[in-house]
Amino acid sequence: MPERLVSDVLNRPDTQLEVTLRPSLFSDFTGQNNIKERLEIAVEAARRRREPLDHLLLSGPPGLGKTTLANILARAMGANLRPTSGPTIEKAGDLAGLLTNLEEGDILFIDEIHRLQKTIEEYLYPAMEDFKLDIIIDQGPNARSVRLNLPRFTLIGATTRSGLLSSPLLTRFPMRERLDYYTAEQLRHIVVRSAGLLNVDIDSEGAFEIARRCRGTPRIANNLLRRVRDFAQVRHDGRISKAVADAALAMLEIDGFGLDEMDKRILETLVLKFGGGPVGVNSLAVAIGEEPDTIEEVYEPYLILEGYLHRTPQGRVATELTYQRLGLKPGSRQSSLL
Repeated sequence: MPERLVSDVLNRPDTQLEVTLRPSLFSDFTGQNNIKERLEIAVEAARRRREPLDHLLLSGPPGLGKTTLANILARAMGANLRPTSGPTIEKAGDLAGLLTNLEEGDILFIDEIHRLQKTIEEYLYPAMEDFKLDIIIDQGPNARSVRLNLPRFTLIGATTRSGLLSSPLLTRFPMRERLDYYTAEQLRHIVVRSAGLLNVDIDSEGAFEIARRCRGTPRIANNLLRRVRDFAQVRHDGRISKAVADAALAMLEIDGFGLDEMDKRILETLVLKFGGGPVGVNSLAVAIGEEPDTIEEVYEPYLILEGYLHRTPQGRVATELTYQRLGLKPGSRQSSLL
């Protein structure tokens, strides 16, 4: 299977599948228990005061449930969710259009908020603090500022790279929560729930086999479940057991440790071409033909979490575990996987 195809399967959500499997209540949301408890308290307090929810920033790697939590919060507050994303807001007029069309209590959800232009961020400051928007009309000597009153709304921002947010914007979020990777047991519950919604026959061991090899990410777990379901229907009797799941994941080139083809390519390149590092992310990206942002946001967090590489001021460095997984000794230039 082409290397890019494996990455697409794992990291690009199917819109219809996501909507179908996405929980709509806190009680259906698995994992992130401390965050969920804090958000439930915030919602209950806001409802008792009959006020909108405070502005909230959700951060963490892709696929952990930031958008899902925004939808759950909107439903819990009985509010309309107005979704958009940072890259689509190209000029101040786009933001003004979004803000002036909000109604009292609405939730504006900005995905990838770290990609907002800095000049647009400045328009958000009075909107978030005072619920007012300053608009410049005309240009040159005829330019004048008009202040508009906005309804009280809640801004929920989602980001995979909170470090890229400017300090003035970051401090305007009274609530900030970072989502962490899920345990295999939590993901097993998610796989079982999703299988029930998709009418897939799966046993506990089959669900756990998918769960432990999906990089700690619910989105990948759901995408893998769909691929394993297809394999089970075509090659077997439609029931997903541990053996069937293992065979399907082997076909997708996902090994027993949850590493896909791109993971192994990153690690092999780091060891074979750069002697185990340190190497900068830009050099690594050129060597494997991938974007630096994709490496930093999609692949590196899991590889660092599992102990395959370190991120140092000088660059990326392979760990002893990497050499073990590749069947190499430090300093070796031969790979058993090539």
